[in-house]
Amino acid sequence: MNQLALSLDQVLEPVLAVLPQRRWDLDRLRVLLQLNVPPTVTVVGKYNHGKSRLLNELMGSDVFNVADRRETVALAEHVHEGVRWLDAPGLYADVALQDDALAREAMGLQADIRLFVHAAKEGELDALESNLLQELAADHQRSQRQNLMVISQIDQLADDEQQEKVLGAIAQQCAGVTLHPVSSTRYRQGRDGGKQRMLEKSGIPALQASLEAALKRVPQAREFEREALLTELTQELNVLQQAQEQNLQSLQQTQKQQHIDFVDGLRKILEGIAKDLEPVVNAPGVDHSLVPDTFEFGFKMTAGKQERARLQIAYSRACIAINGHLVEYGAVGLPAAQRTSVRSMDTVMIAVMGVSVKYRDDLRRIFCEQAGRDKLVQDFTHYFEVSDGRVALEKQIEATENQLEQTRQALEGLSTLEHA
Repeated sequence: MNQLALSLDQVLEPVLAVLPQRRWDLDRLRVLLQLNVPPTVTVVGKYNHGKSRLLNELMGSDVFNVADRRETVALAEHVHEGVRWLDAPGLYADVALQDDALAREAMGLQADIRLFVHAAKEGELDALESNLLQELAADHQRSQRQNLMVISQIDQLADDEQQEKVLGAIAQQCAGVTLHPVSSTRYRQGRDGGKQRMLEKSGIPALQASLEAALKRVPQAREFEREALLTELTQELNVLQQAQEQNLQSLQQTQKQQHIDFVDGLRKILEGIAKDLEPVVNAPGVDHSLVPDTFEFGFKMTAGKQERARLQIAYSRACIAINGHLVEYGAVGLPAAQRTSVRSMDTVMIAVMGVSVKYRDDLRRIFCEQAGRDKLVQDFTHYFEVSDGRVALEKQIEATENQLEQTRQALEGLSTLEHA
């Protein structure tokens, strides 16, 4: 691979990665950016419409194979007097459509000038030919690539009246398109026999004059198409970059706001719990919850049991309030790395609060002191940040950042081409 092709790959591959739907345009741009490529004329048309024979007459030598059967199944190429000539396979003759793909490559990627050949004996253009001609006309508006409509094999028509009738019908189908009626047979006979009138009647000298004029416009058309493609691609990348930047900003704002809402919401809940627990943890008198039960009072209600039950109820209410907040933000379960074989234990509540019995001093320290509440906020926020939703959001942000970086690289590459 030469240095130019390598450098083009380095520029265009990042663009293709971002805009895979523009592969065709990028392949065409690659052709336009290559140096010292001669003007390329592609002859296209249906099978057995005289394309190869016409090319031979235009070049003045029998370079391309002429056959009555389907023979051109690849892009036949020849360079003559500084012009590259391509003979594409006949359209719509291959059921597998391989020929059509090659023909479209010759028309769409390689050609500067397209000679659209239609045999006069077939009469009007069929629907497929009409559609293709419309595509080529639309491409001319976009790229300034030139199309010449050639009506071949006019010698096979009965007389001038029939020729006029056929050309008139085709002209109605191709409004605004100049028709070039030609006969390769008459041209060969006139050339070999030195018959100037037959040469003129063949229509090929007039076609050659139109081709010469079209070839002179190729450099200007190439420059126009090159700039048009670069502009289109740059504009599309700019729109994409703007959308990606807005998406990234939105995701980052969502990430930030979720964190703020989670922390603020949790603090409010903890402050509410502290207020509710105040009369419980600061109840006057003896703290009976610290008095252990003896065997003789095992099945009797004691002051200690009552106090411990009251503390447990208050603690349970606090846990329910906190867990509701965790449920709202999808932070209930532990991350995979911390899970155990006991599923019921794999909760954030147990990881942070534990399973031990809580007494007055415990509740006071955990909920009623600022340091305790700050510790809870820190611990619960840690698990919130590693919850599935937050991890997915972070990955989405990373993916968007990567996409944005790819788009920026693609734009930088195109910028080097614009200033090359």
